[in-house]
Amino acid sequence: MTIDDTAFERYRDTPNTRTTLLRLLLGTLIVVLFWGATTAAVLIGGTHVYFAGQAAASPYGMEGFLASPIGILSALTSFAGIWIGLWIAMRWVHGEPLSALFGTGRRISRPDFLKGLIAVLTTSALSEILLYLLAPGIARGTISLSSWLLFAIPIVALTLLQTSSEEVLFRGYLLRGLASRFRSPVIWALLPGLLFTSLHWSGGSSVAINACVLVSIAAFALLLTVVVYATGNLGAAFGAHLGNNLTGFLLISHQQSYNSFALFTAKPLEGPGWMVSDAILIALIGIACSLLTIALLLHPRSPLKVPAEVPNAVGTA
Repeated sequence: MTIDDTAFERYRDTPNTRTTLLRLLLGTLIVVLFWGATTAAVLIGGTHVYFAGQAAASPYGMEGFLASPIGILSALTSFAGIWIGLWIAMRWVHGEPLSALFGTGRRISRPDFLKGLIAVLTTSALSEILLYLLAPGIARGTISLSSWLLFAIPIVALTLLQTSSEEVLFRGYLLRGLASRFRSPVIWALLPGLLFTSLHWSGGSSVAINACVLVSIAAFALLLTVVVYATGNLGAAFGAHLGNNLTGFLLISHQQSYNSFALFTAKPLEGPGWMVSDAILIALIGIACSLLTIALLLHPRSPLKVPAEVPNAVGTA
């Protein structure tokens, strides 16, 4: 299975002459500032609503808020700051439209999005089966079916907001900008991937579990980068990332802090009882499922194969 780099070469050549390292750094700083400001605003509003609705003072404080439905909705909403920051950076720092980050055709490929979503939902199902064999025990979540159906659409919309903002930042803005200045993938692929992976460190988990999660996230980041490289478009990455996060938010959660909307809960990764051997197997499962997803999206005989973007011939979303 070989990958033609023609689409990516077109994508990396799209930035204008104002995409210098200094401007890229300035743009990144703007994104971080707006992300931070939006996060502060929605968390202040969310905590006000949460604690105002408490009949008595919550013994869990902020931890209880962040794990509550209001806390999760607030956290997802905060990612709007990345979109705002990127729009400002592209418009005023680089003099380009935000859509320039989507691909050479300046559109998100709808077919690629759907294929990425289906591929990851498929491999996520396999991952859940393997994780169940490793640690049997799945319990019904606390949310009722009627409430789950009520919140399903808002959660899908906000999860798309979160995952798409991360893709446009890490696989769009940073990857495209660095690739236009450097030929080596060690710089344009590795640096955004490491930054993306490092943001998933969890202070409440053991070192072994943190390590296995980071390895799995790194493998997933590699998957997302590879499909952008193969297609020259963010569509498949949008769909793949959405499918991954929706599985955890709405179907089976492995995190106590994000299980308020999940139909089922499994043994939490931040909980006790995990051994180093378990962590190694979890990492291997993550790597294997990411590689399988790459095969589903790029193998010539796969029904989910995503094509390289052809300018002026890509679907829109």
